[in-house]
Amino acid sequence: MNAPASVETISTTADKAKLAAAALLVVGGIAAFYLLGQKDLWLRVVALLGLLAAAVVMFFISEPGKQLIAFGRDSSREVRKVVWPTRKEAMQMTGYVFAFVVVMALFLWLTDKTLEWVLYDLILGWKR
Repeated sequence: MNAPASVETISTTADKAKLAAAALLVVGGIAAFYLLGQKDLWLRVVALLGLLAAAVVMFFISEPGKQLIAFGRDSSREVRKVVWPTRKEAMQMTGYVFAFVVVMALFLWLTDKTLEWVLYDLILGWKR
């Protein structure tokens, strides 16, 4: 058996600087949107979207961003390996689940009513 891969978290100063720059770009985009309050709306939106896009690019060139992209690739590769059930199999399993829910509901209702009858009618003698 293979041992689970160890997780290495190496955070260089450059990566920390890139993440800080991405955060500053997000804050700068929001600030620019409000500071340009007297300008046209399209200019405010362009400034906001431009700085947010720069923040996203800055994040994705850092090591955590690269790890996120690798995780997404691995996830999509794993999803392609999944053997999905046919429509008939999915309908059968759904039917089994519904049948089980109905049986359990009847069982719990019957148990509740039996305990109610034993406690209130037989033990306490409360007649309704």
